[in-house]
Amino acid sequence: MSITAKALASCSKCGKQSEITIYRSINVSENPELEERLRNGSLFIWECPHCHQANLARYETLYHNPGQKTMIWLMPSGELPQAQMQAISNHTKAMGGYRLRMVRDTGSLIEKILIFNAGLDDMAVEMCKYVTRMEILSGNRNMPSGTASGSYHFHHLEEKDGIRFLVFVYPSEGRMMSLNIGYNVYEDSIGIIGRNPDIIPKDSFPVIDQDWILSIMK
Repeated sequence: MSITAKALASCSKCGKQSEITIYRSINVSENPELEERLRNGSLFIWECPHCHQANLARYETLYHNPGQKTMIWLMPSGELPQAQMQAISNHTKAMGGYRLRMVRDTGSLIEKILIFNAGLDDMAVEMCKYVTRMEILSGNRNMPSGTASGSYHFHHLEEKDGIRFLVFVYPSEGRMMSLNIGYNVYEDSIGIIGRNPDIIPKDSFPVIDQDWILSIMK
């Protein structure tokens, strides 16, 4: 069941406070209409009734997709009582085969949802990003060198002329650019993870992001 609450939020433009609706938990099986609002980010946008400024609401929420057996905890502060995380982890273990993740911002939550909806593994996706950055830095990929420092976000899985690839987007000079990574790179990453199970985090709600991949690629 999705759980909502009321909270006070200050407008980023006029500074006035307004009461907004926030989601403490989101169950997309029981409330499928929330899935698209999550994917496009509108679930976290509220309009100031005083000056009509669009604002981003930053708050903690637990995304739950029972069909995928996935829970993603959006935790902007990064602080969650270990006992609470362990209790949920134990509960999901009893239900069998749950994938648990923690993210720090709404963009990362949206990306995780896109990755899992595409049937992909987020650890392998992060490895794809790392490999691509290294290829650009070494000159083995014909792209501007500045691309290597970009913040890549998975967008979708695509197939063209029988060739599958992962499409990423990243900001560059005020525009969003796209970057294609061959599915073979993803498959190689899956193989590396499978041969090195010790790199898989043991935390109840691990954070799988750029910092994680850098920590295991040292």
